[in-house]
Amino acid sequence: MSEGLGIDLAEETIFTWGAPPLKFGAGAVDEIGFEMAQFGAKRVLILTDPAINALGIPARIAESLTKHGITSEVFDGVHVEPTDDSMDKAAGYARTQGPWDGFVAVGGGSAIDTAKAVNLLTTDQGALMDYINKPIGEGRAPARQLKPLIAVPTTAGTGSESTAMCVLDILSMKVKTGISHWRLRPTLAVIDPLLSLTIPPEVTASAGMDIVCHALESYTARWYTTFDRKQPEQRVTYCGSNPVSDLWCEQALRLLAASFRTAFNEGSNLEARSNMMLAATFAGMGFGNSGVHIPHANAYPIAGMVKEYRPPNYPQDEPMVPHGMSVSLTAPEAFRFSFPSAPERHLRAAGLLAPDMDKLNNAGEQLPRAVIDLMRDIEIPNGIGAVGYTEADIPDLVPGTMKQQRLLATCPRPVGEDDIAAIFAHSIENW
Repeated sequence: MSEGLGIDLAEETIFTWGAPPLKFGAGAVDEIGFEMAQFGAKRVLILTDPAINALGIPARIAESLTKHGITSEVFDGVHVEPTDDSMDKAAGYARTQGPWDGFVAVGGGSAIDTAKAVNLLTTDQGALMDYINKPIGEGRAPARQLKPLIAVPTTAGTGSESTAMCVLDILSMKVKTGISHWRLRPTLAVIDPLLSLTIPPEVTASAGMDIVCHALESYTARWYTTFDRKQPEQRVTYCGSNPVSDLWCEQALRLLAASFRTAFNEGSNLEARSNMMLAATFAGMGFGNSGVHIPHANAYPIAGMVKEYRPPNYPQDEPMVPHGMSVSLTAPEAFRFSFPSAPERHLRAAGLLAPDMDKLNNAGEQLPRAVIDLMRDIEIPNGIGAVGYTEADIPDLVPGTMKQQRLLATCPRPVGEDDIAAIFAHSIENW
């Protein structure tokens, strides 16, 4: 015990929570020039993908910057589901054309994550693998403050505008991983629901399931006091579920329950789109601090080892399983596995996500059923079998999951290779 205080120094007593300032609402994108000028920036790089660039949104942002005396260039080479190669190319462009006083990321999580990596690699001067989470990379912490980064999401999904991590595929290893450090968190999140009105239903479904899993995994993550006590320099972004992250996740689930199906079926419904954008940001404020666990850990090898699957209304130049889709495919079975660790939390989450669903005799099925009902309504593929995997692939998928120890550490109950293999096996079909 800490003398006189009654504190057991072997147990964690501290949690951390952080999020960027937020500007939300129709037309918010036109105020980016004003916001960037507050940082004294004179030259800014806008990072986006070709599809978003073709819509003219980056040009609109550039015009806003010009009005405030800021010159800018647009890099539209962001790769959907970014890779180490695509991030290195983006950083190479930024180094060649720089220096820059700040960055604007406009697009989905791919654009925002790429901008985080570019900001890191052009400011801190290390190589990508220096910062990649262990055991895949070195897990090095940035040594200095990064440049101002304004994140402008155009999809309701990743919540990357709120978080301190970026995710990418390591092509040589066929595994998805990431970089996690509080310095990566955007300086400002600017969220304009009008930018999401043209998203196709398939993208709405996949990105929305990322929100669902962010909120559910964060809410069911290990409680922060169950971790061993850390020294200040050991504190990581994912500290376990806690009273603050819970609030954001609960509200995200309420918004999803009210709006997800409407946004999928009625893409021009501004209220539903606004609620989905809020839900994505709120869930990001939750999981970006507490953490995610098995569904996200499984998603990395599902996406990284894809064979021939090409989802409708996504780029067709190469096979891919979109991130939100890959996260959702094993979620029902993962929540069956985690249920015994905190039954009341799983039941509470099910009630928030599916408030009108009848109670089931088997309490452990309540949350999986709520997730499956939603997946069916928004036409998510039925399990990993529907995106090209069979039981014969499970021995190859499991090691990719087990490499995600940063995520599995926040699982509410211990999880080993046999557990993950069983979750994959029961997720060949979900219904």
